[in-house]
Amino acid sequence: MQVEQRFLKYVSYWTTSDEDNTTGADVRIPSTERQFELGKLLEQELTELGLKNVTLTDHCYVYGLLPATPGYENRKAVGFISHMDTAPDFSGKDVKPQMIPDYDGEDVLLKGSGDYLKVSDFPGLKSLKGRTLITTDGTTLLGADDKAGIAEIITAIEEIIASDQPHGDIWVGFTPDEEVGCGADLFDLDYFKADFAYTVDGDYEGEIAYENFNAASAVFTIKGVNVHPGEAKDIMVNAALVACEIQSMLPEEETPAHTEGRKGFYHLTDIQGDVASARLSYIIRDHSRTSFEMRLNKLRTLEIEANQKYGSGTVALTITDSYSNMLEVIEKHPHIVDIAKQAISEAGLNPLSRPIRGGTDGARLTFMGLPCPNLGTGGYGFHGPYEHISVEGMQTAVKVIRNIVSITADMD
Repeated sequence: MQVEQRFLKYVSYWTTSDEDNTTGADVRIPSTERQFELGKLLEQELTELGLKNVTLTDHCYVYGLLPATPGYENRKAVGFISHMDTAPDFSGKDVKPQMIPDYDGEDVLLKGSGDYLKVSDFPGLKSLKGRTLITTDGTTLLGADDKAGIAEIITAIEEIIASDQPHGDIWVGFTPDEEVGCGADLFDLDYFKADFAYTVDGDYEGEIAYENFNAASAVFTIKGVNVHPGEAKDIMVNAALVACEIQSMLPEEETPAHTEGRKGFYHLTDIQGDVASARLSYIIRDHSRTSFEMRLNKLRTLEIEANQKYGSGTVALTITDSYSNMLEVIEKHPHIVDIAKQAISEAGLNPLSRPIRGGTDGARLTFMGLPCPNLGTGGYGFHGPYEHISVEGMQTAVKVIRNIVSITADMD
């Protein structure tokens, strides 16, 4: 099956995850039962391809092994991983892709919404001129993040089998709930026996990414004192105003709207409150561990200062670590990046390494003991109605995966 056919089949499955089911005492993985429908299909496809150790777990993780070619059993075992869920930011139900052969490099009408995918917003569209472009119809996201990665991995495996390409053990793994930060939570490294792996979950098909944010969430809970405003002098503590004051103490220029590259940020994701109580929710990001810790300490200082000003117990800060920058581990295993760069070059592209302004399952897995940088899929504009990908980009990603397998098989 062609990679684009496989991709179009996968995006027809509604697999949106739900962050509301991944917090508190009642954490569920998968966060939505609908992810099992795609999981069952992938389990069936891997089985039909003849992979061994194929399983769909009770928590919707799919694993499979393509055993080494005879004589290659002692080569390093390599893994490829993608996620099945789509982001809860925008609808992933009833996806209606648009196929545009010989794309002209201009703005694209999204026929379902009447909106346009604009070159002015996505200048990279110009580089896709002449390709077969796949977009949304404007009413949903597309699902290239990360069903393109799944399609590319399985297509590469199918081509390896059909061509009798020599290889060591190849493990594949498909996770639920990556988009809500839980994709690696129950990943079974006792079952998935790769020596190293790659998540296939980036954009440019020549990308090899191995540097991501250090990440944490932070919540300020504010307890006010609510009395009649006519008798409030020296008594009232307006929790909503305290929340506004805390936010005002953070640098305006250090937000997502004003940062790029390796610059970190404080991101206020939610604010609730009235006089009696208020709540501020943040995500904190920085590539530098030192700068990241300085950001967290800034929040701790704000908590202390608010309690000194308004009374002990007025403000409580809770910080929860999310993931760490995989660079500190990957730089101890440079050959894994070198393999990918060679594979990308052999596919006719210039390898591109950029800091990820986010995280991947690979970052978590790296700190769990499986070094796991990230490869591009050829998709762009993720998490919304402007998501798009080209058939040729996916085909190149398949070549990169196959090249990695060949290079690994030739290693002593």
